[in-house]
Amino acid sequence: MATRHGLVRDLLCLPDSSPFAKLLDSCLRSRSARETRRVHARILNSQFSKEIFIQNRLIDVYGKCDCLDDARKVFDRMPQRNTFTWNSIITVLTKSGFLDEAARLFGSMPDPDQCSWNSMVSGFAQHDRFEESLEYFVKMHKENFFLNEYSFGSALSACAGLMDFDIGIQVHAMVSKSRYSTDVFMGSALIDMYSKCGSVACSQDVFSGMIERNLVTWNSLITCYEQNGPASEALEVFVRMMNSGLEPDEVTLASVVSACASLCALKEGLQIHARVVKNNKFSDDIVLGNALVDMYAKCSRVSEARRVFDRMPVKNVVSETSMVSGYARAASIKAARFMFWKMKQRNVVSWNALIAGYTQNGENEEALRLFLFLKRESIWPTHYTFGNLLSACANLAGLQLGRQAHAHVLKQGFRFQSGADSDVFVGNSLIDMYMKCGSVKDGSRVFKKMMERDCVSWNAMIVGYAQNGYGDEALEIFRKMLACGEKPDHVTMIGVLNACSHAGLVEEGRLYFSSMTKNHSLIPEKDHYSCMVDLLGRAGCLNEARNLIETMPMNPDAVVWGSLLAACKVHGEIDMGKHAAEKLLEIEPRNSGPYVLLSNMYAEVGRWGDVVRVRKVMRQQGAIKQPGCSWIEVERKVYVFLAKDKRNPHKNQIYSVLKMLTEQMKLV
Repeated sequence: MATRHGLVRDLLCLPDSSPFAKLLDSCLRSRSARETRRVHARILNSQFSKEIFIQNRLIDVYGKCDCLDDARKVFDRMPQRNTFTWNSIITVLTKSGFLDEAARLFGSMPDPDQCSWNSMVSGFAQHDRFEESLEYFVKMHKENFFLNEYSFGSALSACAGLMDFDIGIQVHAMVSKSRYSTDVFMGSALIDMYSKCGSVACSQDVFSGMIERNLVTWNSLITCYEQNGPASEALEVFVRMMNSGLEPDEVTLASVVSACASLCALKEGLQIHARVVKNNKFSDDIVLGNALVDMYAKCSRVSEARRVFDRMPVKNVVSETSMVSGYARAASIKAARFMFWKMKQRNVVSWNALIAGYTQNGENEEALRLFLFLKRESIWPTHYTFGNLLSACANLAGLQLGRQAHAHVLKQGFRFQSGADSDVFVGNSLIDMYMKCGSVKDGSRVFKKMMERDCVSWNAMIVGYAQNGYGDEALEIFRKMLACGEKPDHVTMIGVLNACSHAGLVEEGRLYFSSMTKNHSLIPEKDHYSCMVDLLGRAGCLNEARNLIETMPMNPDAVVWGSLLAACKVHGEIDMGKHAAEKLLEIEPRNSGPYVLLSNMYAEVGRWGDVVRVRKVMRQQGAIKQPGCSWIEVERKVYVFLAKDKRNPHKNQIYSVLKMLTEQMKLV
């Protein structure tokens, strides 16, 4: 007790407040709010209770110990304040996220200095209020305060957050004129800013112009290529970094693994994984672990992805979502479903992964059912959700379901615009869905109302019109596309050639086919040759179609020969049809289609011996004719019909009506 009283007496007789400052430093190191309050109590009982220096230290320490109320009380009770006092409380408020309160105090500050302005610029940038951060940066410059590396760094961070390339260039110009033009940290910040603005060339230019580079610099460029492409360049930059003698950290490796995932580069991914395994310090990094799971999943190595997943000491929603996607991609939809429902926490990306999995694996009804679950869970769907939902509706040709999905899209307020979070492809999915459901007018209406269109939007209209037999309309859309300055791609030309085929426009088709290389720098692929063979075959130009096949720069596939065979069937060209069937069967010996078509061709001209021979070969090859299938939607229910199906509960009524229709057709 005597010792304690002696300590108190000693503290009360101190010549200055430096011992209290040291005690507060100790409290800061231990982040102890309790000890800070005890020291504060001693200060109040000393002759330094009103000293500005020690009270400023109290505000700073309370703030860093997350005691905002205590810091604010010290500030409010101070009879005198200096610039450091104001800076301390403003820094505490900005770091705690109380930006409006910080702005109010900053506005009433008598003499803000460089530190005060930097606190405002960085505080708003750190809490994603980027526009206000840049406003303070501009005002700071106008007030002729010196802009240092902290000012520029925060401003570049705000430009990156806004993805505002134009302002970013202006800040870059200011950096170039300052003493920080060769600063390695500034260079890294510039690379990151240009990367997030999508300008790979500018990022590379900054990197190439840097005299000094550190690990952060290399990481910024690798991440730039990984996120913006080409991902292969990220791997090349990584190799150059290793050759320069720098050792990668977990950020480097996670970016490189993600690049491998984008490229499905399994060999390189395995090499990076081996490096991770050798360096034990990376074994617990959750971001790197998630990247490895995702890489193996995207490379269709689900077993390896699961092995990495099971060995991760800590997992999060990203880890589990990657596994859901991996299982879905590998068509293990049961495993994907089990993993999804086992998740303790799900976000919208998790829901999107399973909905996409259902759609990709043909379980479209399940995709729709899961979307309804998502809505009941009050999860806010994204444009990716609707893209997959509309794809499921298109696959089912369910127009009513598609219209309901469209209503949900409208409620979300999508405007079909490009930008930071582009939703143009939702509009494209709507067009595709309506076209596949046969509702050409609805698809055209969506197209006209889109705020912005890309090449896919035009393609959806051209292909949709062509598939629904509106050849002239498809070609008119193509002409408008060219007039708008949009460049066609390979898909565009498939739609155009199909349109010519449906409309019987042989000469136009020839011209469009030759224009691919002459006018649009597009090399025709197999699908374009298939379209031309179909176009010429429908028009009866069978010799020209055969000559085109024989002069193809690549080996013709089953689709090409199938188009010629179908045309031969229509025009009764048996010899050429036999040749086409033989070529087709060399590629697909178990395909029943060529046998059936050739058999029917022989039957039409009474060559019954050849019919029997073809049918016999078909049985010997084990080719089984798949029954014809059709469906119809009545009162929001889809009814499926198979040829010679005896299991339908309404079969008696169906066959009765069919018999009546057959008799009526014979009378005609």
